[in-house]
Amino acid sequence: MKLFVGLGNPGSKYAGNRHNVGFMAVERIAAHQGFGPWRNRFHGLAADGVLDGEKVLLLKPQTYYNEAGQSVGEAVRFLKLGVGELVVFHDEIDLAPGKLRVKTGGGHAGNNGLRSIISHLSADFARVRIGVGHPGDKDKVAGYVLRDFPRADAPWLETMLDGIAAASARLASGDTERFQTDVAQRLSDLAKSDKDSETRQAPEGPPRRPSGKPSAGGKRPASSGAAKAKAGPPSQQALARKSARGPQPKSKPVRPASAPDPGTSGKEDGEEAPTPTALADRLKRWLAGRGSES
Repeated sequence: MKLFVGLGNPGSKYAGNRHNVGFMAVERIAAHQGFGPWRNRFHGLAADGVLDGEKVLLLKPQTYYNEAGQSVGEAVRFLKLGVGELVVFHDEIDLAPGKLRVKTGGGHAGNNGLRSIISHLSADFARVRIGVGHPGDKDKVAGYVLRDFPRADAPWLETMLDGIAAASARLASGDTERFQTDVAQRLSDLAKSDKDSETRQAPEGPPRRPSGKPSAGGKRPASSGAAKAKAGPPSQQALARKSARGPQPKSKPVRPASAPDPGTSGKEDGEEAPTPTALADRLKRWLAGRGSES
């Protein structure tokens, strides 16, 4: 038989305190593992059940935290248990919130509940140390552990308590290493889930800007080819007007003022095709000559 003891203070006033996480642990085991109802026994509340074939008694001392040894000592002696069958769940300020460790034996490290149990029995029992963090100043420890867990701690606290309850059979069989591993795995899965959630909620990068400069209306200007294609072929009337005008001379290139006009450059025929202007000048001179002969 095993005796699982949770440390805490009785009454609803203390129910949510960090100091009562031991009570929370054994209550979660009872709820998840189908233990019997809580009854007044050994100056505390006790519930019994079976974990993996091992009979287990859960105990919540009602003597207040600092006098837990009175209740625990009475239960151990009545049930004729060895100290090796005792497991105590308690808050641990020397562990960060969300951390859990199991150890057997050792001192009380200033924990008055452990101090009381050791004084009634011995130090050779197993302890499930549930990290709640340290306030940073030893003078603030009492007020810190007697305050409720903040809402921000609810995810890891609920996950840890569920992990403790689910793995409690390993603790009953003495496999403390597997017990720790199972609880740690649940907490690791929670951390991974939180990280994935943050990644999904992260804002996307700025939208990519188009390579071309948009027009004032926000649309790209259509290319000349596209505009022509959209305009369609010329009408029959436009083709008739173009035919009546005849071939149009190419526009005369703009030259610097110092450059001579190609039409008056004085080059001989064959060297360069005369321009319409040069031809007109020659025709005027020829007509003038004909007039003088008559």
